[in-house]
Amino acid sequence: MALRFTLRQLEYFVAVGECGSIALAAEKVNVSSPSISAAISQLEAEFGLQLFVRRHAQGLSLTQGGQRFLDHARDVLDRARRLSDLSNDITGQVRGPLNVGCLVTFAQIVLPQVRRGFVDQYPDVVFRQFERDQAELFDGLRSAKLDLAVTYDLDIPNDLDFVPLVSLPPYVLLPEDHALAHLDEITPEMLAGFPMILLDLPLSAEYFLSFFRAAGVTPDIAERTRDMAVMRSLVANGFGYSIANIRPVTDMAPDGGRLRFVPLTGAVRPMTLGLLVPQGAQAALTVRAARIALVKERTRLRNRSHVQINPVLKRQVKVRLTLVERQLAELDAEISGGPGFPASLPPG
Repeated sequence: MALRFTLRQLEYFVAVGECGSIALAAEKVNVSSPSISAAISQLEAEFGLQLFVRRHAQGLSLTQGGQRFLDHARDVLDRARRLSDLSNDITGQVRGPLNVGCLVTFAQIVLPQVRRGFVDQYPDVVFRQFERDQAELFDGLRSAKLDLAVTYDLDIPNDLDFVPLVSLPPYVLLPEDHALAHLDEITPEMLAGFPMILLDLPLSAEYFLSFFRAAGVTPDIAERTRDMAVMRSLVANGFGYSIANIRPVTDMAPDGGRLRFVPLTGAVRPMTLGLLVPQGAQAALTVRAARIALVKERTRLRNRSHVQINPVLKRQVKVRLTLVERQLAELDAEISGGPGFPASLPPG
């Protein structure tokens, strides 16, 4: 019997089953709600099975048959992902879905440029981005909804691994006419009498306020916001100062007002920007990167072996090829016996 359903439809169904809502599922898989609804209707029509009970106030609930269908759909999608991983390993190509989370405070500055460079180099990868706060990034990695996240080293739990990339010291954001705007550096004590616009995100706010506790002073928090752009505009319009670790490429706020960025000194520690991955994935990433390089080397040597006429050089190529194949076998054993990591992530 010909199959009249797709893996995409199963993916949408699983998303709804896990989220309990078409709107939340649409956000999760980054498609429109009508596309999700159509996929569910097509699956129900194809199999003659009601998958969900639709409750207006409570969203969707799986029927008993829908729950069994969900378990098998997950298994089908898992096997399909394994096929993708296998083809990547065989060909040495980088393809498949990659779900990348980014801390919301700097996603607008960092993520689009990173994504552009990535998809240009690896066009077969389906790159999906998610802007979240720190706690949501932790949950996304633990539930395998995210493959990796770009974030700060803020209260990293023991079951996740942090790969440091760059150290970012804190800055004080000030309007151009602020009494401290002419200084080359500022301490927390010097800010004590001025109103503060606090970037009030989980863990980030605690990090900023720790500077004042260490200095023995209390900040005058005049405003709180969870939006980086709003914070910059409030500062530019003279409602207070703020603190951040990421400095935009321009000194202008989103509404056109000008800002001053002055280094914050004293008992303050810089943030470290890096990659957050499931535990053990960092080592697996290195192994898979080495394997991709070896697969390419093996292909190159086999091609040389076929065209090489000089018997001495031909033996040298054969010896090198034998060594590469032995290294590949050892890496394959390590990959199959160790913790997994998305094969779609590139080396380096």
